[in-house]
Amino acid sequence: MTPDDLVLTPRGVRFRGRIYPCTIGRGGVTSHKREGDGATPHGILRITDMLYRPDRMARPAPWATPIRRGDLWSDAPENPDYNTLVRAPYSASHETLRRADPLYDLILITDWNTPATPHRGSAIFLHRWRKPGHPTEGCIAFHPTHLLEIAKQIQPGTGLHTA
Repeated sequence: MTPDDLVLTPRGVRFRGRIYPCTIGRGGVTSHKREGDGATPHGILRITDMLYRPDRMARPAPWATPIRRGDLWSDAPENPDYNTLVRAPYSASHETLRRADPLYDLILITDWNTPATPHRGSAIFLHRWRKPGHPTEGCIAFHPTHLLEIAKQIQPGTGLHTA
């Protein structure tokens, strides 16, 4: 673990000497992550990518990639594209990344279940919360200003410790 890693604690995520309040999956933290269980996976994850809505915010970091119309995330366990970014049209189960609400205006993607094992869980992101204390489907969610502050400081490969 390095001082630049993100560490999930009972009070929030610790990063560079500060605690950022957050919400986690409605199923808590689990060592036995499964698709649809609503739990946040236990372990050490790495931030691999950053996506943002260029129509709603400035690029938060030089390595951030714009979310385009038609960008989706496959959550279809039996599909070869499971747990990856895909493009519409896409008939298998998926999440829309370019949403009408601001939940995914900024997304930090983790390496959870990469390469993908069917049914082990997909789309473990760091993103904006709906409201304080409102659980996610397994992601870690933050106040939007805190998420942006973190995004501006991290690099690809930053560790996320949920253990």
